[in-house]
Parts: sequence; C-alpha cells; structure tokens
Amino acid sequence: MARGIYKRGNVYWIRYVGLDGRVIRESSHSGKLKEAGDLLIGRRNEIKEGKEPEIKKRIVNYTFNELAEQYLRWAERQRSFQSKKYFINQLVRDFGLIPLRQFSSMLLEQYQTERLQKGNKPATANRLIATIKHMFTKATEWDMVEEGILKRIRKAKLLEENNRRLRFLSIEECRTLINACDSHLRPIVITALNTGMRKSEILNVVWDRIDLKHGFIFLDQTKNGERREIPINATLRETFLELFQGTKERPRRIDIPFAFYNPITERAYEDIQRQFATACRRAKISNFHFHDLRHTFASQLVMAGVDLTAIKELLGHKTLTMTLRYSHLAPSHKVKAVDILDSVLNAKSSVQLLHSEAGQ
Repeated sequence: MARGIYKRGNVYWIRYVGLDGRVIRESSHSGKLKEAGDLLIGRRNEIKEGKEPEIKKRIVNYTFNELAEQYLRWAERQRSFQSKKYFINQLVRDFGLIPLRQFSSMLLEQYQTERLQKGNKPATANRLIATIKHMFTKATEWDMVEEGILKRIRKAKLLEENNRRLRFLSIEECRTLINACDSHLRPIVITALNTGMRKSEILNVVWDRIDLKHGFIFLDQTKNGERREIPINATLRETFLELFQGTKERPRRIDIPFAFYNPITERAYEDIQRQFATACRRAKISNFHFHDLRHTFASQLVMAGVDLTAIKELLGHKTLTMTLRYSHLAPSHKVKAVDILDSVLNAKSSVQLLHSEAGQ
C-alpha cells in the first residue's frame, strides 16, 4: 500500500499535509485502492498549487421523504409545479421512508410493473419514473446521495407509450357533462371546452390575466414557455361575468386573485380529479379524463372546418405535428374535401358536354 493510504474497515483513507502544515485525514468513501490513490494524488497536486482542498463530508443516509421536502421547495419556481407536486406526493406515499441508497434500477422497474398492474397507463408510470430520476439528479447536486446511486437510477428504462389516444365528446355529451357538474366544477369544465386550455393553466388563471373588455385570456406560464392569447367567446364571457360578479351562494372574493379557487383553502384548486370523475359517472361518460376536454375542443374545431394552423395557435403547440393528429378525429372533413373536388370535376365535365352538344 502506498504511503499516505490506510484502511479503516472496508474503506480506504488518505493522509496528507495541508497548506497550514497540519496532517489531514480524509475518507475516500471507497473500498478500492486505486480510487484512494487517485484521490491522494489529486489532493497533493492541489496543495502544490496553493489550493485548499474542498473535502466533502460523508453523506448522511437521507430518506426519500427528506429529498422530497427539499425538492418541493426547489420545484415551486417551475411552471409545471402543480402537476409535479401531484407526482411527488404520490411517490412520497410509495417510497417515503426508503433510504436513498437503497434505490436501484430494479426497484424502479418493479415499481413500473406495480403501477401497470394497478391500471395506470405507461405514460403515467413514465412521468413518475422521470420525476424520480430528476429528483435524484438534484439530490446528487445537493450532496444528499452519491453519484453512483444516480447512475443506477438512470439505468431504469421508460415504457413504450401509446400517444395516439384521442378521446373526445360529441356536442350532446358536452352538454350532458356540464349539467352533471357540481356548481364549482361547471365553470372550470366550460372554460376547458371553450378554450382548449390545459388543466394547470385553467386552475391557476387569475383575474388580472382575464380581459373581459377586449375578450382575451393572457397566458404567460405555459407548458412551452411562450405567451398565448385565448379568445373569450360569448358562452365563456357569460360564465366569467357570473364568477366576477358573484352569486348569493358564492359571493366574489376581492382578496382572492384566482378565477377558480377552493373556498376552504382560499387558494387555487390543486386538483379536481375526483370531482371530475364523479361528474363523468353521473353523465354516464366512461374512459374520459380532464385532458380529453382539450381533445374535444380541438376535434370539434377541426370538424367545423377551422384551419389547423389556427387550432395550433389556440392550443399553444410549437409545431404543427402535434396538431395534425387531431385531423384523425374528424374524417368527415376529408369526405367533405373529396365531395368538393367531385363537384368541381363534375361541373367541368358538364361544361365540356354542353360545348360538345352545341358543336354538333
């Protein structure tokens, strides 16, 4: 064993003289002699260059709960905080007391299987795994876990997703669903059906971003980070006016900036999944999620003959590729296009026939 390296238990330690002449003893946190040797050489080189070595203290064996607490504080600045908070809370329920050093690709892959067995879609399982991976990336930066654990976590593969799911409602189903909603949920659903806004965008919209005079909702905190302007139609205007003016059952709260808020917490709704599922059951609408209201908005516009470029801008898609998938929801507009072509061709043929008969 080289001078300056010794062993305590299964871990190698190094010993060297610091800038002040004192002997420094430091753990390599490794059971490999070569890693301890490399660390010792690096420390001696730093001393020669007149640098004080930055010695990392041994990392405490943090639990997932402790990481989640720190991560939630950091995530508050993110645009997608509400959806991310939902996933983190789910992960805390499943992994809360497990030490970070016990996480591995096998643990995450088993978790994926469990989620699928519970009926979750691959996309949901992937969002959870992606959240864990990013949490461990930050944990490594914050010296809450060793980089080797992060490498193990990153080996977990995401599941193949079926992104072609496009469920939408007919006009009659839309009316039935709205009538089935509780009073606090009804304006939220109406907003979704008439704007195509994402759930997080709707739940966090404030009155300062709603311009009833000129008829626009201004969105700054969007998924792709770009500002978006949503027109307010007559139905939505009436809904917002009722909320703005308040009712006897629910008077307007001037001190609350949110258009939609929980009267108990006096803050924006964190999630409305349970209430929405109840409304769907009442309306006898199955296999339908809140995000499908966005699909309904887009598909109904396509079937009404609205240009895909305009729909792209309303939905806030960066490219037309995402918008093009809605054309599959409305094959009738293709039939209409072919009928128009047929009428043009037939008209041309009729003109040619008249000319031919006149020449005879």
